[in-house]
Amino acid sequence: MEPAQSEMSILPNGKSHDLAEDMCVPVKTLLEKEHNGTHSSRFDDPEGATAESEEFLPNGDGKKPVRFTDFEGKTSFGMSVFNLGNAIMGSGILGLAYAMANTGILLFLFLLTAVALLSLYSVHLLLKSAGVVGIRAYEQLGQRAFGTPGKMAAGIAITLQNIGAMSSYLYIVKSEFPLVIQAFLKAEDTSTEWYLNGNYLVVLVTICIILPLAFMKQLGYLGYTSGFSLSCMVFFLTAVIYKKFQIPCPFEDYTSNATNVHVISNVSLVDHGHAYHNAHVEDDSHCGPRLFTVNSQTAYTIPILAFAFVCHPEVLPIYTELRNPTQKKMQHVSNISILIMYTMYFLAALFGYLTFYDKVEPELLHTYSRIDPFDTLILCVRLAVLTAVTLTVPIVLFPVRRAIQQMVFPTSAFNWLRHIGIALILLTFINMLVIFAPNILGIFGIIGATSAPCLIFIFPAVFYIRIIPKDKEPMNSTPKIVAMAFAALGVLFMSMSLSFIIIDWTTGTSNAGGGH
Repeated sequence: MEPAQSEMSILPNGKSHDLAEDMCVPVKTLLEKEHNGTHSSRFDDPEGATAESEEFLPNGDGKKPVRFTDFEGKTSFGMSVFNLGNAIMGSGILGLAYAMANTGILLFLFLLTAVALLSLYSVHLLLKSAGVVGIRAYEQLGQRAFGTPGKMAAGIAITLQNIGAMSSYLYIVKSEFPLVIQAFLKAEDTSTEWYLNGNYLVVLVTICIILPLAFMKQLGYLGYTSGFSLSCMVFFLTAVIYKKFQIPCPFEDYTSNATNVHVISNVSLVDHGHAYHNAHVEDDSHCGPRLFTVNSQTAYTIPILAFAFVCHPEVLPIYTELRNPTQKKMQHVSNISILIMYTMYFLAALFGYLTFYDKVEPELLHTYSRIDPFDTLILCVRLAVLTAVTLTVPIVLFPVRRAIQQMVFPTSAFNWLRHIGIALILLTFINMLVIFAPNILGIFGIIGATSAPCLIFIFPAVFYIRIIPKDKEPMNSTPKIVAMAFAALGVLFMSMSLSFIIIDWTTGTSNAGGGH
């Protein structure tokens, strides 16, 4: 028996609706038709798949069954946009100006637009697959498509990808937060105060900020913190635009400025401006934008851009909690979120690049620090970016916890002890990685190069091909041919990313990693 087929017969367009609200025919009648042979099962029903499908279907008596997670469907459209936008936005925005410097403005715009459109298509595949079978969980789509191996593959990929993302975010807190505090307090580099120790600070931030947010029952509750996180990134973007008109090109390093002051004080010239010009002459040949550039670093920017819109593990959980969820409504949430991030990405890259041109570093804020490490505005921006990164961790944690529950406790009802326990174990494990394994980013670089293409390209495409019935879309139909090409593109991206990382490890010459 497969109740999802009954839903599909009533909703031929594949959109997911609340059956209790949208169907005029009682569910019991539909189930009886299935028993009578009106509908034939199109998919194998692996162990537990039927129970998972029924998570989103009412029982025959009209009562909703016990669900494995807290599906309430109360999150507003705006809060869902904030949550998905925050899931997309990451520290990678700091490396986009460097990516533009190695591609040129026009090539960067083309690549960024292509990636945004591919991400929208990928989300479309996920939502359409979810609408056909009445399932709004990534792991359950894997089980419906390929049985237990598909479910485990999706769950493991989500777990590794998001643990890697959370580790990178907390590693940024560990490395950057002490520098910001030190700059604000004008403390000495050799200071041994506890509040300048990154290990203590990352634990403190985890306990005081991340852990309480991770204990929230619903992802929708984080819409407020997601909105604040996005406002921090808007502040970052505003500062980047403002600084474009404040910093002349060519710019001078802070150490050079200090040297010039000493030189000028010892030069007995009436025209001090002339003495300053003679003391330090800067080459301004690089002070001009390039529309199209190809160099040794260009290839390394492609993975940075390819993963700029990674949010797919969060799409279905956000869809689950969306108020009055439909495929069209969730697609609008995705469209708006990706459009906002697309605009912010391009503006941050453009104005960062037009400020420093070829002198921009892989981490944009480090370039500003070269001019004046004690610039109050830049210090506030760095603090805002740290806040945004910190508030993103709970959003990324939710899909991991959901994946673990799907793999280990697939039929269990919501339990506060398990909900809190998984969060505690995950955050403790990630903190230990960040504190005791300083090279964890290299390890998760490999994981990200394999799990991210699977989650973005390969899994949505192959799940779509397997789940959409052949009588609706034959294998030689245009949508499925496009989906197969999309999966092949994912394999290509995976091969490219792994190749770049291996070359980077063997040669040690690439600086592109700073943009991730």
